[in-house]
Formats: sequence, C-alpha cells, structure tokens
Amino acid sequence: MRSAPLVFATSLVVSMVATLAVRALARRWGLLDHALSSRKIHGKPIPRLGGIAIVLAFYAPVIGLVATQSTVGGLFYADRHKAFTLLAGGAAIVALGIYDDLRGADAKLKLAVQLAVAALACAFGVRIVEISLPLWEGIRLGWFSLPVTLLWIAGLVNAVNLIDGLDGLAGGVALIAVATLFALSVQDGQPLMTLFTAALGGAILGFLFFNFNPASIFMGDTGSMFLGFVLATASIETHEKVSTAVSMLVPMVALGIPIADTLLAMARRTARGVSIFSADREHIHHKLLALGWSQRRAVLIVYAAAALLALVALALARLKGPQALALVGALTVTAILALRALGYVRLETVRKLLDERRRNLELRRSIREIAAQLRGAAQTVELWESVKAAAPLLGARGVALKLVAGQGILQFAHGLGAADLDHPRSKHGLLGERRVGGHLEFEWRTKGAIDRNTEIAVEALCHHIEKALRRMDLAGERLAPARRGWRARRMGVAPVDQTRAQGRLAAAYAPDSREGPNP
Repeated sequence: MRSAPLVFATSLVVSMVATLAVRALARRWGLLDHALSSRKIHGKPIPRLGGIAIVLAFYAPVIGLVATQSTVGGLFYADRHKAFTLLAGGAAIVALGIYDDLRGADAKLKLAVQLAVAALACAFGVRIVEISLPLWEGIRLGWFSLPVTLLWIAGLVNAVNLIDGLDGLAGGVALIAVATLFALSVQDGQPLMTLFTAALGGAILGFLFFNFNPASIFMGDTGSMFLGFVLATASIETHEKVSTAVSMLVPMVALGIPIADTLLAMARRTARGVSIFSADREHIHHKLLALGWSQRRAVLIVYAAAALLALVALALARLKGPQALALVGALTVTAILALRALGYVRLETVRKLLDERRRNLELRRSIREIAAQLRGAAQTVELWESVKAAAPLLGARGVALKLVAGQGILQFAHGLGAADLDHPRSKHGLLGERRVGGHLEFEWRTKGAIDRNTEIAVEALCHHIEKALRRMDLAGERLAPARRGWRARRMGVAPVDQTRAQGRLAAAYAPDSREGPNP
C-alpha cells in the first residue's frame, strides 16, 4: 500500500504527457469528432482518441512496479488469475474501443465482445457469488452468479459510455467512483485493488486537465468503455471483501449516476418502441442543460451528486441492517424527488412517451418501405430516387445526398431553397460521425430542431443507404460527367470529377467497411 502514492503520481504524469501526444497525433491524422449529429454539444471538430492516454497511464505504473518491485510483484502473482484477467480483459475492451473510434462498431458487435470479456473474467474467478441487502444477509447466487456478473460488467461498461456526453462528465464521475473504491480497498486491506484504483485515479485526473470544459480532446469509446470495465471488475472485488449487511449496495450506490442514467434510458427507449441502443437527448446531463444550466455547471452538479452518493456508499460500508435500511430509504426518496425535478417522474412524461411511440412506429414502417426500395437499387441514381421518396415521409420539404471519398464527389439535390429560420436544415453523416463517405441534408417544413424520433428514423435511413452503397459496384459504375445548363439543374446532379470519384467511393463503401448502427 505504500506504493499507492507512487503509482498515482506516475499514472498522473504519464496521463498528461500521453494526452498531449495523442491530441497532437489525432489532429495531424484528422481523427476528430465532427459533431455531425444534433446530440453533440460541441460546435467544432475535437480529437477523440484520448482514451488511449488513459489506458497507457493505467498500465504503465502497474506493469512497471510488477516488473521492478518484488513486493508488488508478489501481490500480483499471489492472485495472478484475477490480476491477469483484469489486465487482459481491459486490453480486449481497449481494442474494441479503438476499432469503434476509428471505424465504428455496431451495437451487436460491442455487446458480444463485452459479454465475451465478462465471461472470461467469470471463468477466472471475477464474479459476484453472494449479495447482501438490508435485512437479507449472505444471499448465495449459485448458478445465477454467471448472468448477474455478465450483466454487471457489460452494463457498467455501457453505462459509463452513455454518460460521456459533456466535457469532463464521464471522467469526473468515474474519478469519484474510483476514489470511493480506493477508500474501500484501503479500509479492507486489499493491496492489489488499492494499486489498481490508484493507477486509474491518476490516469483519469491527468486526462481531465485537458477534457474539462472547454475540452481540447475527448476520451472516445476507448476511454469510456475501459473505465467502465475497470470500475466493474474492481467493484466486484471490493464488494466481495466488504464485511457489511449491504455489500452489494455499496458499489451500486457509488456508481449510482451512470447506473440510474442507463436504466432511465432503457425504460424510455422501450416505451418509445425504439432500440435500447439508440441514442437520444434525454440523459441526465441533457435535462440539466434544458433547465438553463451551462455545460460546465451541469457537469459540476452531476459531480456533486456523484460525490454525495460516494459518501453514502462509504457510510453503508459501516452500517448494520436497520441503520442501512433507513439510509437507503432516505436515499430513495431523495432520488425520486431529484428525478421528478428533472422531469422523469411525471404523468405528462408518460403520455408524451406513448404519443412518441405511435409516431415512431409510423416512421419505422415508412423506413422499412424505403429500405426495401434501396435493396433493389443497382445504381446511385436509383438510390437517389428512393432517398427523394423518403423526404416527405420524414416531414422534409427538400433533401440532398452527397457522397465524398477523397477528392471524389457525387451530389444530388431536390427541393432545397435558401436556408432560413422558417425552414431549418440538418446534416446526417452516412458513416456515423465521420465526414468521409458523405452525408444527407434535409430542409424541414417546420421551425426549430427536428425531434429525436425523426432523427432516429434518419439515422436508420443513413444505415440503409450505406448498406446499399457497399453492395453496389461503385468502381465499375459510370458516374455522371460534369453537366451544364438546365438539364443538370433539373436532374439535381452536381459536376463530378469522374476519374477521382471512381474507386475512391468504392473504397469508402467496400464490403469490409464499418457496419452502421442497428436500426
């Protein structure tokens, strides 16, 4: 345990240096988040691979101490199966995150990898075998140990990923949770978990210097999923050692913010009739922004709530049954009042969700019809006709499709007028948050931003367009040459550099390109 300050300091320094290096390289190589979705808060491209710096800063002191100090090495090898599982599982999650940040991974692939890593952790002894709740102590899970552990690890990985929506939000909440787990590890004499949490705390703090508002770099899925995995596994080990009547509640309360946000997201998406993996703008931090708080103040409010939950978790670790039950009851009442203040627990909210569900089902039915047309499209002109047919179904009065790969550009447009406040426009990337590949642009009939249900339908449409483009032989297609005069304007075809466009578009939508989100 005497090595914990050294581990923290080393991780902190490595994190700051690595973050600067990753930020510079991301800018040089164009690995940026371009905010091609209305869910994005930032207004300019930001480097998005900062999670790599967190990972390097976490592994550097741990591996260094294991290799150079016999005492720490002895602790490591004394419980080598669990220690190696944490490090190897973290590496697998990092590989998934890097792939997702660079190429994009759909929800099915991410969930499959997360469950596989969680199953590996279970096989090597990282599992929840017993839970204790107020007035119910020592409940053995038996065969339920496996699904409960899988759900905990995969759920927490995605929970931290979901709250990564504002500058410094995920990192700060994770840092508070790590500090709580560190305190519990010290209290219960767990030297290995003490070192791991110290290393993760230094890595997060060093990164937060550059990620707090206004952020100059994002952690991306690499960072958020890695944080979720380490927190999940460390909390399992801490939970197993906590000698209290509410041992399972301690890590749950300490990680209450991401857990609550995830459960709320799953509930409202199910009520709306959309995939639980679809994104929206109704997370806790979005609600705070809607109340008029600035991004920085909204993050600080969430920090304060996370810190309060951390104190409650530490108190629960020392309390007995009746006292713990009273504290949990007070926490439950406080949580309900807070959720009501944010607009979650209200009758009108339920009615709104049901109305949105009906509209969403109509939009999904329309998108399925367009998807069937896209599956039959053999050329880009046929694809464009399907896109034009989708515009009025989505409530748009004009639409444009632009395919971009290097210097190759192919563009179609229909019904677009001069941009104004009465008819706002929105852009939607065909390859997620990446500019390569092109985008759809809609001009809407009504004022203001489009609702999230419509945006989900547009994202599904982009996914089907991408699938159609990857199926087409774009390299062999005769792209339209440069046109002039009234015929070109009537067809909505922009001038094209055919030599550059051929091949580049085919490469962008090759069969091994990124799979889009599951519609």
